[in-house]
Amino acid sequence: MPVGRDLRVLLRLSAFRRLLAVRLLSQAADGVFQVALATYVVFSPEKQTSPAAIASAMAVLLLPYSLVGPFAGVLLDRWQRRQVFLYGNLLRALLASCTALLILAAVPDWCFYVSALSVTAVNRFVLAGLSAALPRVVDRDRLVLANSLSPTAGTLAATAGGGLAFAVRLAVSDSDAAVMLLGAVLYLCAALTSLLLARELLGPEKALTQTRLGAALASTARGLVGGLRHLRERRAAAGALAAMTVMRFCYGALTVMVLMLCRYAWTDQDSDGLALLGLAVAVSGAGFFTAAVLTPWTVGRLGPYGWMAVCSGTAALLEPALGLPFAPVPTLVAAFVLGLITQGAKIATDTVVQTAVDDAFRGRIFSLYDVLFNVAFVGAAGVAALMLPPDGRSVPLVLTVAVLYAAVAVALTRGRRCFT
Repeated sequence: MPVGRDLRVLLRLSAFRRLLAVRLLSQAADGVFQVALATYVVFSPEKQTSPAAIASAMAVLLLPYSLVGPFAGVLLDRWQRRQVFLYGNLLRALLASCTALLILAAVPDWCFYVSALSVTAVNRFVLAGLSAALPRVVDRDRLVLANSLSPTAGTLAATAGGGLAFAVRLAVSDSDAAVMLLGAVLYLCAALTSLLLARELLGPEKALTQTRLGAALASTARGLVGGLRHLRERRAAAGALAAMTVMRFCYGALTVMVLMLCRYAWTDQDSDGLALLGLAVAVSGAGFFTAAVLTPWTVGRLGPYGWMAVCSGTAALLEPALGLPFAPVPTLVAAFVLGLITQGAKIATDTVVQTAVDDAFRGRIFSLYDVLFNVAFVGAAGVAALMLPPDGRSVPLVLTVAVLYAAVAVALTRGRRCFT
């Protein structure tokens, strides 16, 4: 089977395996850290969580660094990517440890958010760098498969890390600080694993690298304009990013709804709600894995835009059918379907961006990609805060999301020839 043969070839590449190991450890730590944040903000017994509180937390953690994300991309195109993985993960290990200490000290919420925000800031560099470095260790013919395996494996690692964090949280009461420390250990392991890669292997090319930080900062504005101009000239990449941003918005709105349903609508105990949320995360992870298996085959036959159109059209049909009962079982089925759809569309988008964008611009374009992800998620949380009642049951929100998915499917279908 061609896919199986190509997969075996990929896994024989030592540089690819090592980069994959860095991703797995780093994103597993992300999963642990994100669950620690969610449980501390949403499921702490002393907190009366509302959609507005969740939206505020997301805005504090994501929006400020989303606004400066493109500037991080300009720096990423000048710094050696291996060094970004090394020092970025070391810094996150330190910051996660500090966040654990703040939880134990019961400091005001703003101190906790500042520390957590710092971890999220470094995350912008690492995730964008992992995507930008992938074409340096994989040939073009196997890039679609690599994008199925690598980011999806990272997402599954994040899901596994989140599952481990849920297990610790459920087994030990008031263990948010311990979960944070677990994340710090995994960040440290990711940093040490990056040392297995040669320092200059992942690029960017020496001729494109400014060794002085001051020179890189001075050219940030010019580099940002250049990246936007480059993206404007690559209509395929721009179209894929626009579609993925809308789909991310839909996913974010539904995430807030599920959080509120788990917290208030389906259970009377915080621990039961946390267990349901953990199950939803696990089911969604199964959807991510299925997407990794299906996407190389479907992209080969439909093209990336055709597959994205199928994903968004399927979501438009199934999301209201499964979401409107507001019951646990249909919602868990929806979590699987949306995990498959969202990850399948992301794999296709990653491939379009990587193949349509020049290596000298990949860092800043993937940082822009990351910014769009975060802004869409924060915007979705804000809209959900306005539409959701306290128990999370909102027919207008479910129908609005379905309409947006349908609009993306129509736009991709009509614009397919223009972008390919």
